[in-house]
Amino acid sequence: MPTRFTNSRTGAAFAAKMAEDARQMAFYVIFSVRVLAAAVTLLIILPLSACSKTPPIPKLAADATVLAFGDSLTFGTGAAPAESYPAQLQARIERKVIASGVPGEVSADGLARLPAALDETTPKLLILCHGGNDFLRKMDERQAAANLRAMVKLAQDRGIAVLLIATPKPGLMLSPPDFYGEIAREFRLPFNDGILKKVLADNAFKSDLVHPNAKGYGLIADDIAALLKKTGAI
Repeated sequence: MPTRFTNSRTGAAFAAKMAEDARQMAFYVIFSVRVLAAAVTLLIILPLSACSKTPPIPKLAADATVLAFGDSLTFGTGAAPAESYPAQLQARIERKVIASGVPGEVSADGLARLPAALDETTPKLLILCHGGNDFLRKMDERQAAANLRAMVKLAQDRGIAVLLIATPKPGLMLSPPDFYGEIAREFRLPFNDGILKKVLADNAFKSDLVHPNAKGYGLIADDIAALLKKTGAI
């Protein structure tokens, strides 16, 4: 039987080279995975950052007029006139804020009323908070969305900046419909979709099931003032 000959040094060198190649391959694989993960993270973060940036509002002059337009939440039902959110907001931002709220008004009637309100007040900023009565009456949300879009366009076509406040639907979750966010993105509007939900979910801030009290309206004014500062309006 022939004798098998093995060169131990050649075998050891081959094994060492294989081990080194394996280490390099592992390094390249780990490095590539990390680079890919970083790229994916950037692709996710950058669009979100762009979307989450608050659209600006031109600086409001000291003598500028702000029109708060809506239904009973703007009228101040549940509190004294001086405790409504427009009245409290005026004190916080040191600009004239005109309250134009009609209790019980649905968005279609608001759309019909808005042109005259804009003509009468000539505001630089419209704070739009509407749609709650559509939800209470279980009216078509698509029509409510169309009415809100038309109100926004009506103001913007006149060169008036718009800030949109979402009204939650009644129920356990008190969540506003998605169309508020869609309108805000479509028209590049500053947008608050949380303050009314926060206020109406806490009995300490409510005068009845669907209206804030003075403290609740104060929180709404605080949030709007903070948003206006973020936009650069004040």
